[in-house]
Amino acid sequence: MGTVPAADEELTFEKVWASIQSLMESQKETDRQIQATNRQMQETDRLIQATDRQMQETDRQMQETYKRIGELGNRFGDMVEYMVLPNLLVKFEELGFTFTKANRTEIKDREHNIFLEVDALLENGDKVMAVEIKSKPNIDDIHDHIERMEKLRKYADLHNDKRVYLGAIAGVVFGDSEKIYTLKKGLYVIEPSGDTFNIIEPKGKYHPHEW
Repeated sequence: MGTVPAADEELTFEKVWASIQSLMESQKETDRQIQATNRQMQETDRLIQATDRQMQETDRQMQETYKRIGELGNRFGDMVEYMVLPNLLVKFEELGFTFTKANRTEIKDREHNIFLEVDALLENGDKVMAVEIKSKPNIDDIHDHIERMEKLRKYADLHNDKRVYLGAIAGVVFGDSEKIYTLKKGLYVIEPSGDTFNIIEPKGKYHPHEW
């Protein structure tokens, strides 16, 4: 702030003018600081708006990605029917299973409240292998398939089906931890290998779970 002459000082034009000049300079500095603060606030607001636009664009891209994944998932049924099923019979035969039927299956039993879909159900007179196919299986998918197997067992018992039920999960991309967890739960792992795919059997410290 400017220096104002003391009351007992002799007032002269020069002293008064100097005080006014000092006050004016102080006011200019205050105005400059206010303008700088306003510019900072405007820049902050601009950054917030830019971030909001970026978040909206990211959300739009994520929604588009989910939509494409959903469309891919909807096409899995056709892929299973025309590409995977015939090869599954051959691959499981290499493990000692001779399945005579392989179909996509849907069960709607309103009386017993059993509703489920199986991407690939491989059958013979003794055993049934229920295969769930995912683009990238996760832990929830594994738990869901175990629940599906339990429903299959319940449905089979209601229809006097005494065959052994086994489960498998096929993944286009299979993470190592998910693969180990699948085997730990007694499910077969099916994963791509070159132009075909491999089937990994739970063995060693793990063993196939029978329902």
